[in-house]
Amino acid sequence: MSGFVGVVETVNNAVNGFVWGLPMLILLVGTGILMTVLTKVFQISHFSHWVKNTIGGIFKDKHVTAHTGKDDMQISQFQSLCTALAATIGTGNIAGVAAAILSGGPGAIFWMWIVAFFGMMTNFSENVLGIYYRRRNEKNEWSGGAMYYLKYGLGSKKGCQFIGTALALMFSVFCILASFGIGNMSQINSIAVNMNSAFGVPHFVTGFILMLLAGLVIVGGLKRIASVTERLVPFMAVIYLIGATVIVVINADMLGAVFASIIKGAFGMRAVGGGIVGSGVAYAMQWGMKRGVFSNEAGLGSSVMVHSSSNVREPVVQGMWGIFEVFTDTIIVCTLTAFAVLSSGLVDLDTGKVLSDQVSTALVAEAFSTVYGRAGSAFIAIAILFFAFSTVLGWSQYGSKGFEYLFGTKSVKLYHVIFVVFIVIGATMDLTLAWDLSDTFNGMMAIPNLIGVLTLSGTVMKITQNYVDRKIKGKKIAPMLSAVDEIQELHEREIS
Repeated sequence: MSGFVGVVETVNNAVNGFVWGLPMLILLVGTGILMTVLTKVFQISHFSHWVKNTIGGIFKDKHVTAHTGKDDMQISQFQSLCTALAATIGTGNIAGVAAAILSGGPGAIFWMWIVAFFGMMTNFSENVLGIYYRRRNEKNEWSGGAMYYLKYGLGSKKGCQFIGTALALMFSVFCILASFGIGNMSQINSIAVNMNSAFGVPHFVTGFILMLLAGLVIVGGLKRIASVTERLVPFMAVIYLIGATVIVVINADMLGAVFASIIKGAFGMRAVGGGIVGSGVAYAMQWGMKRGVFSNEAGLGSSVMVHSSSNVREPVVQGMWGIFEVFTDTIIVCTLTAFAVLSSGLVDLDTGKVLSDQVSTALVAEAFSTVYGRAGSAFIAIAILFFAFSTVLGWSQYGSKGFEYLFGTKSVKLYHVIFVVFIVIGATMDLTLAWDLSDTFNGMMAIPNLIGVLTLSGTVMKITQNYVDRKIKGKKIAPMLSAVDEIQELHEREIS
């Protein structure tokens, strides 16, 4: 068995190095930069508008939180956000931030911010395309995602039908594989490790209990998952943010030094961890970007699959929820985690060297323990439990949509069974391998999705400009709400 694991690790490391090389990072960030330019820096130029129509709308617009009827298979805008945040706010916000600091130094946090800033518009674009190209399945549910805008968006362009269909199939396969990596094994493994460390609970026991709990929720489909996440996500996020904010406030005198260390580390103004300057910058960029993508998932084309199930009609409205999703996940949650660790005294802010022997979530737990004592470790273990478990629920929906696209609606139950069984496997496997597999599957999933976003960037620009002209500038023009009629026409031609 150990020989097999060794072979898997060797192959995975080779693939991971290729997938997450410089070309991939350029493609990832470059897509975000392009969409930022084409939408005229929408995340800043229309900041007040998207805030008012996302988090602000929760308190002012009843349509944002209103539940759909029992027979209506759509979910509310708020439920779609919570389900998406359930999948993104996970171990990446705790263990991922710690891994970035350990491997790339404090400067990695700066590159995590850069990925998030441009990632806002990548996620925005994915959601716009998801709503625009979505369609109904046999159960009258909305089905959307990269596979649909690749096949019906890219595929509708002259001479691109084959490549669009092929990329849609590739994305669906990678999505299913990623759901077992980033969305299952790595999350469950982090829970099991922390529950064993903090409370002495055996890994298998944790896995078995979580398998039963997840099964009860997942078997109910999207509406039950959304019902659970809309209660769980706000609760867990607020509690964690309060806990981290207290540490930052107590160590407020360190914030200037922390920020300076992040900037210096990002641009190689001094060596990271005692290494050479050039190496320090490279590691800071690579680890900041990798962990940033792992955390907010912008560019993977994942969260669009649940955003597309929203009862919203305007593609740009759901796109704005995508901006808010990335902003909350990385700019707020990850930043607070990073500042809590860096201000705790566990990192030499002059050299960027970590002074603790702890790794991953244990480093964050030790940082929390500097303020909360022994309760700090228990707090992080419980936070990981909620964060990671909610991620499993969210990703079960993503994987099921990929499975549905490949094998049909009736096959989804089989996927659910396999997914739930893998929870026990994830609890007992090696943590390092789980994380490495997650990075590999993330990158493989991102490639066809980013190709789709890039080739359809003109469509996103037109839809966004149409919305801005109508809703912000007050022009009386026809809306661009959906391409469902075009999709149906193409589908009927394929059948005939």
